[in-house]
This record gives sequence, structure tokens and C-alpha cells, in this order.
Amino acid sequence: MGKTIVEKIIGEHSNKDVKAGDFVVANVDVTAVQDGTGPLTIQEIQKINLEQAANPERTILFIDHASPSPRKELSNAHRILRDFAKKTGAILSETGQGVCHQRLIEDYVNPGEILVGADSHTCTSGALGAFATGMGSTDVGIAIALGKVWLKVPETFKIVVNGNLAPGVGAKDLILHLVGLIRADGATYKSLEFCGETIKHMSMADRFTLSNMAVEAGAKAGLIESDHITKEYLISRGRGDKFREITADPDAIYERVITIDASQVKPTVSKPHAVDNTATVDQLKDIKIDQVFIGTCTNGRIEDLRIAAQILENQQVHSDVRLIVVPASKDIYLQAIKEGLIRIFVEAGASVLAPGCGPCVGVHAGILGDDEVCLATQNRNFQGRMGNPKGQIYLSSPATAAYSAITGHISDPREIMSSPSSQGVYPFESYLS
Repeated sequence: MGKTIVEKIIGEHSNKDVKAGDFVVANVDVTAVQDGTGPLTIQEIQKINLEQAANPERTILFIDHASPSPRKELSNAHRILRDFAKKTGAILSETGQGVCHQRLIEDYVNPGEILVGADSHTCTSGALGAFATGMGSTDVGIAIALGKVWLKVPETFKIVVNGNLAPGVGAKDLILHLVGLIRADGATYKSLEFCGETIKHMSMADRFTLSNMAVEAGAKAGLIESDHITKEYLISRGRGDKFREITADPDAIYERVITIDASQVKPTVSKPHAVDNTATVDQLKDIKIDQVFIGTCTNGRIEDLRIAAQILENQQVHSDVRLIVVPASKDIYLQAIKEGLIRIFVEAGASVLAPGCGPCVGVHAGILGDDEVCLATQNRNFQGRMGNPKGQIYLSSPATAAYSAITGHISDPREIMSSPSSQGVYPFESYLS
């Protein structure tokens, strides 16, 4: 019987043949925590005298959610991570280095590996052909200390996407469309396996966006087979030797197959206060906005910033709108400076913040006022997500967000976008250095 990608990876790491529904103890390649979940993780393993890291060189502690720290309590939590790194030799990703999920794909995770992280969007790394999943702080603590984790092999939904995305439509619109289709709990503890001609021609940046938001449908993981595009990305990050081909068998068994015609997907927005509360932009043109946020582990990559800069160049942010831009990592920030994108944002009237999670988690930097509306490229719009339960959060693509920042209300980027590039994203050749 054929195997899905998840069954192959978990079977290899548990040293036995597995199928969906099996419970296993699997070896872990990479473990990660961030400054919201990490202190609890460390405190829990300290309680049972397991303050250790089985693989310190592949245990990463990220300070990204409150970066830099806005309060003394959070500064003290950061000290716990710094102290643990010094004691065990684990890697510390300091303030300003970037969002954990972006840093993991840039430098740490490879095809065929297992990553467990104490953050739900750990699934981002699944676009590299890895089994990457978020777990609770205690489970990740045990994985850090022992290098193993127990889990159930998830059933898999096969998401087949064919056709070309229309100009002004991107991967974020596609994943919002999918979440709206299957709902927030429609894939609970399932693995989403993205495939089809559309996915094959997508850039890694777009693939990361899809995998990042798999959890918004309840999924345990979101995977994409590794191919030449994966290999090129790994080479660009200095670890081309880590490439291996990971694919599902032709006769793999799937619990469900969902087919999407990409040409029919429109710019899509999630309305408050649920990601699956979706609508197309043409249904929301009367929604005025107070703030726009472009960044996060979902859409803070250089490709996303290029799209936003293309729209914002020689334009001004609407007088009633605050625009916040946050590159997802230090490397992206430096590249954006090199390409002149930061200058474009600042001249348009945006505030550009240091790499990190920023407004997304509502700890600092961009907290909403009562009844204010924010259009954000992040992955969640739960009530209170941006620091105020009375705030209203809409989710969109970078193109929709950037164009709406100019108009002052939710707007359709198809009005100004002309033609997609060969990689299925927007044209940005003028910004390539």
C-alpha cells in the first residue's frame, strides 16, 4: 500500500512501517520554542530534572514575540531562554533576528525531517517537505530533553490546485479560500498535502504561506513535496547538500481529496473574528480601515515586501490610515534595504519596525484602539489578537493590504495589477538587484 508524505517521514523516524492512525514514538530532528511559550517549556523540564538538550545544535530558542521587550516581566522571561541556552549549548535567536518560523526555514529545517515547535504555526516548514508541527510547551520540552516525541500519524487531505492565479491574486488568497471552504475545524489533526500544477510552479515564498496557514483549518501539518524549487531555495541558503526528494506514492491513501481551480480564486479576506469567516474583496469595499499591517511569518518575506513596494512606490498612505511594515527576518530586512524597498515604504508614510512578530500578537507595536479596523497580512484575526478585544481585524494578501493602505478602505488589487510573473506571484523585476 502506498504512503503519503507524512507516513513516509514519521515511519522513517520511528523505525517502522506506519499508517494513518498509528501512535508512535519518533525521533526529532529540530525543536523550537519562542519567548511566549519557551519559558514555560524550560520551567516544566526543570521540575522533573531534565534541564538538558539532546541535540543542542538543533534546539533553537527564539526571542521574537516581544522583540524588543516592552515590559520588565517579558524581559525576565527572556532571561530564562538566555540562561537555558548558556547552560545547554542550545541556539539562541536574539531580538531583531526575526520570526521563529521564518528563521527555521532559512537556516534549520530540511526535507524529510521532523520539527516540533511550541507554536501553532510551526507547520510553515512543511513547505520544505518536512513534517513540522506545533505542540504544547510540555511536549516540546520532552522533545528538547530526550530528542523524541510521541504522536499519532495523521490522516491526510490531498489538496489539488490546478490552473493559473489571476493577476492580483496570490497564495494568501488561495489559502484563505481553502480555509473558508473547509472551515476552521474541517481538517482537525489532519495533514494537508498541497499538490497540482499550480503548486509545482509556485515560489517557495508562496508555498510557505500555504503551509503556514494549514493550522487555520485545524491541520496538524501542511506539506509540499520537495522538488527543484526546494533545492534551489536550499542552495540559496547554503545547505543544498541537505536536499532530498520527498514525494507521496502514486497509490497513497487519502482521507479526502479537494480540487481547486486556481483561475476561479478571487482576492479573499477573512472578516472578524475568525479566519474561516471569508469574503471576496468585491463584497467588502465599504469597509474603512484605520491601520494596515504588512509582515509576519505568513507574509513578511522579501517577495511580499516587493509586492507591497511595487504598489506603494510614488504613492502616499491615506491620511486616515497607519501603515506598519515588519520584515520577517534580519536577512529579509537587509535585502529590502539593498533593493530600496524600505525607502519606498518610508516615503509612502509607513512605519518600518525591526524584524519580529510585532503587532500580530498584540504585545506591543501597533495595538488597536477601541473599534479600530486593521487590515493585516497575518494568519489570525481572533478577537483581541492585536491587543484589544474591541478591535476589528481583517486578513488579506500583501497586494490587497498595500493597495487598501492607499485608498483608505478594503480594495481590490486587480484594479492595478496587470500580469502575474512566471512564479505565480506579482511582477517585481524592477526591484531585483
